[in-house]
Amino acid sequence: MSASGRSEAASVATAVEAHPLPESGVPVQPKAPPPTPDAPDKAPNEVFHPNQTDFDTVADAYDDSLPHHVMDHYLDKRAEFIRRHVAPGRVVDVGCGTGVLAARLSDDGYDVTGVDPFRGMLKYLKKRRPGIDAVHAFGQRLPFGDDSFDLAYCVAVMHHVADPEAVRETVLEMTRVTKPGGHILIWDHNPRNPYWPILMKRVPQDTGAERLIPEKEFLEALHAGGAKPIVVQPHSLIPDFAPRRLMPLAIRTESIVERAPLLNRLCAHNVILAVKTIQR
Repeated sequence: MSASGRSEAASVATAVEAHPLPESGVPVQPKAPPPTPDAPDKAPNEVFHPNQTDFDTVADAYDDSLPHHVMDHYLDKRAEFIRRHVAPGRVVDVGCGTGVLAARLSDDGYDVTGVDPFRGMLKYLKKRRPGIDAVHAFGQRLPFGDDSFDLAYCVAVMHHVADPEAVRETVLEMTRVTKPGGHILIWDHNPRNPYWPILMKRVPQDTGAERLIPEKEFLEALHAGGAKPIVVQPHSLIPDFAPRRLMPLAIRTESIVERAPLLNRLCAHNVILAVKTIQR
């Protein structure tokens, strides 16, 4: 799991149960009746592979799963990328996790709604930024009306969704709730990076049920949803074992690799930014 994962990796899968805060002003679709007190929050056919991570059980340790100086570097890179490409507006963070990136963007003037299927993760988002709307929902059925957001993004989420159909439907939902002319950002693990299988065996949020997803799969789903990619690039390289004192050198090396044809195919992440071109 990458350093980005502490904020965004809460997985998104199949059905929805949501409770958006009323002050958001975002159109919310009608919801099914709430479960009875004895009913489970997640029906077996509505969630993850049985071996997939239950983020409620790792929420307390999640933000400490990787060195803070490495995670801060990735947080800075993601926030800077979004600021460079998308003006402040209404944003939905799909699989927001503990809300680190959502909080940073909120500080930067974005109106952020965080969505996650795990209440344990949302608890930390609300503690971090009580003013951010926290919605308990699965990404395959986002509880918002069409054309609601200027940006829908997910970071280090899709490899937890894993199932190809669930990945496709989550991307379609992100596109559906984005306004025409708005942006969809997918930032996820690069299957070509040889270090992921090693790192993912060591962190509590990965169980072995994850799937590293090639760009083609995301691009096909975006096209089906009516979105046109404008940025498709490998990104990031710094591993969890980079010492704090060597971060300046590591950052310079990362920048060189990101710009190097062929070599950049081994970067840690694939980044896809698309613009929605149709109105539903």
